[in-house]
Amino acid sequence: MATTCKTPVELLAPARDLACGRAAIDCGADAVYIGAPKFGAREKAGNSLDDIAALAGYAHTYWARVYVTINTLLRDDEIDPAIDLAARVCEAGADALIIQDTALLEAGLPPIPLIASTQMHNNTPEKVAFLEKVGFRRVILARELDLDAVRDVRQAAREIELEFFVHGALCVSYSGQCWLSYALGGRSGNRGQCAQPCRKTYTLLDGKGPRGVGRKITGPKHLLSLRDLNLSDHLAELLDAGVTSFKIEGRLKDDIYVANVTAHYRARLDEVFKSDPDARWRKASSGLSHPGFVPNVDKTFNRGFTAYFLHGRTGPIGSHDTPKMTGPAVGRVRRIAPDGVDIAGAECLRPGDGVCFFDSDGELRGTTVNGVRGNVIELDKTKRLKPGMLVYRNHDHEFVSRVRKRRSARRIGIALTLHEAPAGLALHAIDEDGISAEATVDIPLAEARNPEAALERMQAQLRKTGSSEFDPDSIQIEARPVAVPAAVLNGLRREVLDKLRIKRAQNRPRMTGQVQKNDAPFPDRELTYEGNVLNRLDETFYRRHGVTRIQPAAESGLDMRNRKVMTTRYCLRYELGLCGKDANEPLTLVDDEKNRLELRFNCPRCHMEIWIKKRK
Repeated sequence: MATTCKTPVELLAPARDLACGRAAIDCGADAVYIGAPKFGAREKAGNSLDDIAALAGYAHTYWARVYVTINTLLRDDEIDPAIDLAARVCEAGADALIIQDTALLEAGLPPIPLIASTQMHNNTPEKVAFLEKVGFRRVILARELDLDAVRDVRQAAREIELEFFVHGALCVSYSGQCWLSYALGGRSGNRGQCAQPCRKTYTLLDGKGPRGVGRKITGPKHLLSLRDLNLSDHLAELLDAGVTSFKIEGRLKDDIYVANVTAHYRARLDEVFKSDPDARWRKASSGLSHPGFVPNVDKTFNRGFTAYFLHGRTGPIGSHDTPKMTGPAVGRVRRIAPDGVDIAGAECLRPGDGVCFFDSDGELRGTTVNGVRGNVIELDKTKRLKPGMLVYRNHDHEFVSRVRKRRSARRIGIALTLHEAPAGLALHAIDEDGISAEATVDIPLAEARNPEAALERMQAQLRKTGSSEFDPDSIQIEARPVAVPAAVLNGLRREVLDKLRIKRAQNRPRMTGQVQKNDAPFPDRELTYEGNVLNRLDETFYRRHGVTRIQPAAESGLDMRNRKVMTTRYCLRYELGLCGKDANEPLTLVDDEKNRLELRFNCPRCHMEIWIKKRK
C-alpha cells in the first residue's frame, strides 16, 4: 500500500489558532504553519506552547507537520529569549521553524529543520543557493517570481525544498523589503506590526502642477491595494517547475476561510496527481479527508483573484476601488419602494446574506438581507442606495452556515485480515503507508451454526472503528466461520489499532536539517538597510560570509525620509495604461494625512520604487 517511490507534495495551510489548525488538517492539509507566542510576523496571531503541542499531536496522527513561525527581526536583547522559545517550541513537537533573522543561525538553535521565511527576500537563484549551503531545509520563494524564475532557482539549488504561495492576500511590496508602515507610523512589518498603509486611499499626482504640487491623475483610490492570489489552475505547472510545498496565506483568517480554501486546494491537488501520466507525485501525509461541504473559494474573503506574475505581466492586478470583499454582482437596483428594494437578479439572495454597493461617493457600503420576495428584497439599511447602482453579495449565509456546521473527518485507510492463530484468532492490520500490526486472542474456536451469518457478524464488528482515525478499506476473513463473542472481536480490533498507532508514531517520517556554520560567500559584498541587519549576530553572520560593508536595518532608528520604503513588481504606470508614455514624472502618491510618496520606475528591471518625502 505504500507509495514511497513518488515525490511527496505538501499542501500547507495557515493556523491562526488551534481550531484553525485542526480544521486545516481535517480538510486535507499536509502541514500547517502557526505563530509562536512571540516573534511572529503576525504579532496578533501568537499561540501558547500548549496549543502548539496539541496541534502537533493531532497533525502527527496523520503524518502531517506543524511549522512554527519565529520570523521577525530581532533586537540584541531579544536573541536569547528567541533561542529559548525555539527550544521550547521544539519540545512541543514542531517539525520545523520558519525564521527571518540570521542571528538565530549564530546563536545556537536546537537541531531542528529551518525554513527561510519569505521575509528574507528569496527572489534570486544565488540567494536561494546560499541559503541551502548554510543549512536551510526549505525556502519560501518571493511571490513575485514567474515560472521561469522558479525553474532557475531549482537549477541553482537542487536539494533545498521550494515553497510557493498559491492563495490569499498579496503584499504589494517584495516581502521583507517594505518599510512604509515603519516610516509612516513606527510599526514595522519586519517586526510583525504592519499597519497596512498600502490598503489606504491615495491620490496620484504628476509633476506638472503649479509650484510643484502636481496635477491629479486619479484618486483618491486604493492605488497600492492588490487583488488576492489564486493559482489553483496552475498547480501542475508549479510542480513541473520544482515546487513541492503549496502555501495558503491567511494566519489572521478564521476557520471558515481555512476549511474552505484548504478543501478546495486538496481537491485540486488530488486531481493533478491522478491526471499525471507518469504518477510522479503523492500527498505528503496520510488519510482521506471528508470536509463535509463542497468548497468554493469565491464564497470566502477575497478581493478578486489574480495569478500575479506567474506568467509575467498579463493584465491588471490592483484592487483600487476597495480593499474589502465585494463578492459577485447580483444585479442593479431598479427602484426603491417602501416595502423593499427591487433588484434585477435578487432571486438568488437569501435572508441573512450580506450585500454591498458603491455609493455616489465611491465608498463601499454594506447591509444585510432580511427578506426576499422575488426580485424585491428587504434590507437592514437602504440609506445611500439609489436606482442604477450595482449590488454585490459579499456574504453567502447558506454557504457559510454549511461550512460552520461541517462534520469534517479524516480517515487513514487500513486493510484488516482475521485469521486463525495457534491458540485462537489473530487480527492483522496494514495501513495505506505500509505500516502493519497484529493482535491475537486466545479463545477456543467453535464452529458456528450459521456460517454465513457468522461471517457477516465478524465483518460488522471489525468495521466498527467509530470516530477513530482509521477506516477499513477491506476486511478479509481467513478463519473458519466460528462463534466468537462480539466483545472478543471488539477487543481484538481495539488492540490492533492501538498497536498500529504506536507503530505509526515510531515510523512517522521526520524532517531533518540544522545550521551549517561555514564561510560560503553571500551573493553581495555590501548591505544597505535593505539587508535588515538589526543586531550584532546578524553582522557576525554576514561578515563571516564575506560581506564587507553593512548598514544597520531601518528598525535601528534610521530616518526614513528621502529613502526608499518599498520595492515592488507592481507598477502603477502599467496598471493605469501609462507604461511607455510621457507620464509627466515624477509621480507622487498623497494619502489622506498629506504624506507624500514619490514613485520611481526602474524600467530595465520592471520595478517600481516608493520613496517617502518630507511633508510640504
